[in-house]
Amino acid sequence: MTGATASTARAGSRGRIDKRQAILDAAFVVFARHGYGQACVQEIAEEAGVAKPTVYNHLSDKENLFRHAMEAAADAVMMENLAVVERLRDPGSDLRAGLEDVGYRLLRVCCSERARSLRWLTYAQVARFPDLVGVVQDRTSNRIGDALADRLARLSLAGRLRSCDPATAAEQFLSLLTGPIEARSRLGTREVSAADTRAVAVAAVDTFLRAYGVPAAG
Repeated sequence: MTGATASTARAGSRGRIDKRQAILDAAFVVFARHGYGQACVQEIAEEAGVAKPTVYNHLSDKENLFRHAMEAAADAVMMENLAVVERLRDPGSDLRAGLEDVGYRLLRVCCSERARSLRWLTYAQVARFPDLVGVVQDRTSNRIGDALADRLARLSLAGRLRSCDPATAAEQFLSLLTGPIEARSRLGTREVSAADTRAVAVAAVDTFLRAYGVPAAG
């Protein structure tokens, strides 16, 4: 294969991947807008800027399209959250402030339109796609919990948190964040202000540190 031919092949492959991603992004938008039953493949094609047969060429049918669109959205939410958790690699000298910042950022992701739509679609289609709950959880809350547990374990080893089961500590930290925000947002049906979101994060960290914080010397 000549250099020009190889370059053309790579460009073609890249173009196919980009087109598939555009279809998945468009599909998630349309499914979130109408629900699975009312979503139309023609509208998805128009949203993606492709011909309807192109959608079927990439994803074969509506059910397959829905599954892959949900997985892609879950992966996107996961990556946003993992980037936030990574900030605990170096939380700074003020651990409380570092945790509050991470908590606030996690809540902003949780309240984002994509994350809300992902939850709604998962719950709404649980009868038709009962396995989807596990698929979405594996790609979001489970991965995020594992990453957070790793960061908390390192903080514990560094003496900045008391000795604990990091998986349990991570689960409890996330619950302190998501429980109140779900209540204040009425399960994601109303917007929560930045000030209220930060207040939830501050309260969550305060409770968390009362349980896992290291007592001040003296």
